Amino acid sequence: MMATRTSSKPAKSRAKAPVQAAGSLPPVLAASIVFVACGAVLVLEILSVRLLAPYVGLTLETTTSIIGAVLAGIAAGAALGGRLADRVNPRWLLVGLLIGGGLLVLLTVPIIRALGPSASEGGDAAAVGVTFAALVPLAAVLSGVSPTVARLQLHDLRASGTIVGRLSAWATAGALVGTFGTGFVLVPLFPVSSSVLAIGAMLVLVGVLLGLYLRLLGPGHVGTAALMAIALAVLTLAQHSPCEAETTYNCVQVEPDPYRPTAELLLLNRGYNSEIEQAHPAYLGFSYERWFGEAISGIGHPGTPLQAVFVGGGAFTMPRWLAATRPGSRSNVLEVDGGLVEFDRQHLGLRTSADLRATVGDARVTMRRERTASADVVVGDAFSSRTVPWQLMTTEWLHEVKRVLRRGGLYALNMIDYPPLRLLRAEAATLLAAFTNIRMTTIASPDGSVAGGNEVLLASDGPLPAQRKPPAFGATVFDRAAVARLVGNAEPLRDMPRWISWRRDDRAAAGATTRDHTQPDGQYTPPSLRWSQLVRRSSTNSSATRLTACLSTISATTAGRSSAGGSPRGAA
Repeated sequence: MMATRTSSKPAKSRAKAPVQAAGSLPPVLAASIVFVACGAVLVLEILSVRLLAPYVGLTLETTTSIIGAVLAGIAAGAALGGRLADRVNPRWLLVGLLIGGGLLVLLTVPIIRALGPSASEGGDAAAVGVTFAALVPLAAVLSGVSPTVARLQLHDLRASGTIVGRLSAWATAGALVGTFGTGFVLVPLFPVSSSVLAIGAMLVLVGVLLGLYLRLLGPGHVGTAALMAIALAVLTLAQHSPCEAETTYNCVQVEPDPYRPTAELLLLNRGYNSEIEQAHPAYLGFSYERWFGEAISGIGHPGTPLQAVFVGGGAFTMPRWLAATRPGSRSNVLEVDGGLVEFDRQHLGLRTSADLRATVGDARVTMRRERTASADVVVGDAFSSRTVPWQLMTTEWLHEVKRVLRRGGLYALNMIDYPPLRLLRAEAATLLAAFTNIRMTTIASPDGSVAGGNEVLLASDGPLPAQRKPPAFGATVFDRAAVARLVGNAEPLRDMPRWISWRRDDRAAAGATTRDHTQPDGQYTPPSLRWSQLVRRSSTNSSATRLTACLSTISATTAGRSSAGGSPRGAA
C-alpha cells in the first residue's frame, strides 16, 4: 500500500496588496502644489517682518516672535494635516487647505493693522500675541498641504521613500524660491501689502482650479470662494498703512516737530531717526546731532572746508549741516537703503551734488572704495533698529576707518546702549585698542555713571577737538581715563569668534605682553573676543541672523543696515 507523499515545501503565501489612496495626482501637479504652498509660507514670514515693523520695530524680539510663530504653525499644520488626511477625503481636504490658506493670507494685513497699534504700547508680550494671531493659523493651514499631498500619492508603499523624498525636495525648493524671491524681488519692487494680496489671491485661485480639475467644486463653491476672496482683498486695500513709504529696509514716516513746527522728524520702522529743518540746515535738534556738531566744529580753523565720510544717511542732517556751516566741504554718505535716499530727495529736500554724494550699499563694502587718507572726519551713525550693525563695530572695521582718515583725523560714533552697558563697554574697548585718544559725551546719572541712551564717542590718533563749552542737553564728557574705567575687563569686538583665534589666546596666556587701557601710548594687544560676554539683546544684526540661518528661515533683513538712528530731543 503506497502512502501518499506530502511535500515539505511550504505553500507560497500571498502578499498583501499595497495600500492605495483613492486616486493620486499627476507627479508634476503634486510637486507644484507643495512647491507653491511651502513657498508661500516663507514669503509671508519675511513680509511679516515688514508688516510688524511700524508697530513693534525691527528688533531681535520681533524677529524671534515671527520665526517662532511660523515654526509653531508649521509643526501644528504638519501634524494635524497628516492626521486629517487619514480620516477624511484627502482630495477635498487639499482643496480646502489651499482656499482656506489663501483666505487667511488675505486676512493677515487687516489683523496686523487692527492689532498693531495696541502692540505698540503693550510691550513684547503684546507683540508676540499679534504675531501669533496673524501667522500661526495661516502657517498651520498651508503646512497641512504637504502631508495631504503625500497621502494622495502614496499608492504603493514600496515607493513611499521615493514619493516622500521627491515631495520634500519640491517643498524645500519652493521655500528657497520664496525666500530669495521675496528678498530680491518682492520687497525691493512692490509694497508689502500688495505682495501679501497677490500671494493670497494666488492660493485661492490654485485651490479653485484644483477643485475644478478634480471635479469637486461646482459653480456655487467657486462663487463663494471668489466672493470671500474679493471681500478680504477689499478689506486689505482699505487698510491705512502707517508708512509714508516702504523701502527695501524701512517703513518711512515723517512727523512735524511739536516744539519746532518748521522742523521735521524722520522715523524709520517706528524709531525716531533724525530731524531736519529744510529751510535752515544748520539747525541740529537731536542730542547726538548737537554733540557731533560740537566736535566737528573744533576741527581745524572755523569755517574751513572739510572732507567727510558719513556712515548712515537718515535725513542727511549732518552732511547738510556741514555744507551750511563750512561751505565748500565735500561729503560722501554711505547709505544701504537706496529707497530712503530717494525719499529724502522727494520729501525732505535733499539735493545731491559733487559736494554731497550718496553711495548706496552696505558701508562695510562701500567704505573700501574710499581713497586712503582722504577724510578729515568719519562719522558713524548707522543703525539696525536700536543698535549699530555688528560689522560696523569691530576691530577690522576700525582698520578700514583709520585707512580712510587723514593723519590725526577724527572718528565720531553714535551708538545706543543702556545699563549694564555691555555693548558700550565692548565698543569702547575696541576704540581704545585702535586709537590713541578717545572721549565720550552722553547723559550721566546723578552719581556720575552713564545713564544710557545715545552715546557719542570720539577717537583719533591726534589731539581731539577742544571742548570749548559745556555739551548740549546737560551732557557729561568722559575723558580717556574715565572711558577706560568704564571699559573694565571688556574686550574688543572682532569679526572672528574666539574659537578661530585660539592660538593667539594661547600665546597671550603664555606671557605675551599686553598693556592696560589706561596707558596713553604704545600698542594695545587684546586677547580675542569672548562672545559669551557680549550683549545679545541689543545686537540684533548678529543674533537674529544666526538664529535665522539655523532655522533655515529668513535673514534679519536687518543684517547690517546703514541708516542713521537716534532718539528725539536727547531722550533715552
